[in-house]
Amino acid sequence: MNAEKVKKAYMPMTETAFYILLSLSEPRHGYGIIKFVEELTEGRIKLGSGTVYGTLSKMQKDNIITVYADGQRKTIYEITPIGKELIRAEIARIGKLHANAKALEVKFHD
Repeated sequence: MNAEKVKKAYMPMTETAFYILLSLSEPRHGYGIIKFVEELTEGRIKLGSGTVYGTLSKMQKDNIITVYADGQRKTIYEITPIGKELIRAEIARIGKLHANAKALEVKFHD
């Protein structure tokens, strides 16, 4: 799948997919992804292994991530160039959403 098709299929991203992909700022194994997301969100998001591995499997099929085994035979997940393009586009989209919300939040105060 090319980058434009990936963006069309994934954006806007679910919070789960966003944090899984964000966690791949460096290669990680599945448990490392789960712990990273939990720490980053200060415990707000606790991903189940079924959710993580299901999402990773779909992302691998769509060429967003690549998978390999490390020296200890752990499965490691790494973001691809298409995945990087996707996460950058989603970060930009969320940034605009945040800017719009901040600009108008005062109108919702009493």
